Amino acid sequence: QVQLVESGGGLVQAGGSLRLSCAASGSIFSINDMGWYRQAPGKQRELVAAITSGGITNYADSVKGRFTISRDNAKNTVYLQMNSLKVEDTGVYYCNADVWTRSQRRGYWGQGTQVTVSS
Repeated sequence: QVQLVESGGGLVQAGGSLRLSCAASGSIFSINDMGWYRQAPGKQRELVAAITSGGITNYADSVKGRFTISRDNAKNTVYLQMNSLKVEDTGVYYCNADVWTRSQRRGYWGQGTQVTVSS
């Protein structure tokens, strides 16, 4: 069994910064891509940023230049540094990881962490 635990969400004023963390634990053999998604009220979940095991990154256009995704492979942890936050960045942020265990490869989700940006 694999668990993803997110932390770092909260309430911040527009223009501020937050740093999210997501640690994977359990019967992990290796982790491929890791990413952050968000879901605003009444909207579909969308990709915010992703990173491969080799460090190649991909960002949604709406966050380019403001957010930075990184990972520590030794700790099975992915981070999302969010700067210059906007009200429209508000939502629940979910971590996702493509994990190989001893018996299978599948995607896992964290429980989500709330990010609220006030004007």
